[in-house]
Amino acid sequence: MKSKLILISLIGLLAFVIVGCSNNASEKEGKDGKVVLSPNSDEIKGKVLFDSSHGQTAGSADWVVNGGFSDFAEALTKENYEVTDLGFHQLLEYDTMKKYDLVVIPESNNPLKASEQQAIEKYVKSGGSTLMISDHYNADRNFNRWDSSEVMNGYRRGAYDNPTKGMTSEESNSEKMQDVESRDFLNDVFGLRFRYNALGNIKVDDLANDKDSFGITQGVNAVSMHAGSTMAITDPNKAKGIAFVPKLSKDDVWNHAVDQGIYNGGGKSEGPYIAISKVDEGKGAFIGDSSMVEDKSPKYKREDNGETKKTYDGFKEEDNQKMNMQIVEWLNKKESDKDFSSMGIQLDEQTPLLNFEEPKNSSEVEKEPWGTPKQGYKWYDASTYVSGSYGATDTETSNESETESSKDNEGSEGSTGSSSNKQSNQSEFDMPTSVQRQQKFEITVHVDESQLVNQKFQLSIKNKDGQEVGMFNGQAPGVSESVNPKINNGVTDWYFKTKIANEADNNVDVEVLSGGNVIAKTTMNVE
Repeated sequence: MKSKLILISLIGLLAFVIVGCSNNASEKEGKDGKVVLSPNSDEIKGKVLFDSSHGQTAGSADWVVNGGFSDFAEALTKENYEVTDLGFHQLLEYDTMKKYDLVVIPESNNPLKASEQQAIEKYVKSGGSTLMISDHYNADRNFNRWDSSEVMNGYRRGAYDNPTKGMTSEESNSEKMQDVESRDFLNDVFGLRFRYNALGNIKVDDLANDKDSFGITQGVNAVSMHAGSTMAITDPNKAKGIAFVPKLSKDDVWNHAVDQGIYNGGGKSEGPYIAISKVDEGKGAFIGDSSMVEDKSPKYKREDNGETKKTYDGFKEEDNQKMNMQIVEWLNKKESDKDFSSMGIQLDEQTPLLNFEEPKNSSEVEKEPWGTPKQGYKWYDASTYVSGSYGATDTETSNESETESSKDNEGSEGSTGSSSNKQSNQSEFDMPTSVQRQQKFEITVHVDESQLVNQKFQLSIKNKDGQEVGMFNGQAPGVSESVNPKINNGVTDWYFKTKIANEADNNVDVEVLSGGNVIAKTTMNVE
């Protein structure tokens, strides 16, 4: 009997060991939040470094390999890539990057220093590869006046002559802004720029053929965009588009675009949504929206107010995963050609540019930042970050959020505490608990799809006597424009950017309208 028990115990132990080793990667944590995910294989295909030190977790973003980019990281380790997260409070230095085959720079919210731009240029020209993931214009998650397209391009729109324009002396003198200089960086090095357009929910299925994309698009039918941007090809010898948006109408403009949103009517003239570049010994790839890469498993709290984050489950949508992985496969392949001109592919034409897209001609369309930071929060000072957020002095973590949410402008969150107000009809409002008159904020609306008429709805904020006091998208008080919202699991997931007019009462009604009927309702306090 005793021998049988021993045998059963050994079998159980063996089963535990097998299960414990069946995961495709082991995880090690190091200094300043550094994470290394190693595949359980001796055959390492390549080493990938993810930058997480430039505001990649600001606002509701969580672009780290054990958080909102964990599906991407897991897919890489399954293919025997070793994945490393740089950690917070670090710099992108050549001596660090040269140890890796690929450096991924997800949606940065803090600017690259001149030394970092130079290090990236040296790294790529020496044979390294980089993948840069941007977003729509004005996705400024931490209210520092820089969004990811500006960070990667190398200059602020309307502030080319002064990258600290509008900043307080404390901000401009902070370590984050030291050695920050305006440069037409992506254009100089990679032959392209992220445009400052802002497109909505779009299925992108105009793809370069297998040959002209070096196999990246093979087996890919379409990828998705949920509030993103495109790029301008400025040097076709260096840069090439491999995925383009279709022809667009005004209905395809992101709901909160600060300018016309669409620059050249869509199609190839709008510029590529995904592009690649060949620069000396190295390569680059560029994507105009983080939702194509992110998943719904954020790990960290918001750094400004400590709220649980919500991210979008986009990595598994359409053929996003296949496209992302085949981009990595191409980037990981070493090729000696100095540019595309000798590689036997059809070169692109230069993207037609508007006058204000020239760096020195650009202008600030709306006063920046678009919102007001929570009192006490300083984007440049990690000691002000809330406990449980990435890089905070007390780096407690949380995995509380399992909720799927639209990513349509993750960077534009309310500046005060927020609440989730659920109604008896299963509707839900994510909004501040109270607001001040003329303060910019957001309201996210979740209602059952079955309540919508023609798949559209509007938002109304009004006094008890019926006077409209909501000022949507900078307009005079009135009902919002009708929107066609993103639907997740049968529920709308859409937010409205607004302010409250001076005429507002201390308590106002917030109503969701569809087909002329009120389908959801709550109230809000006004200070």
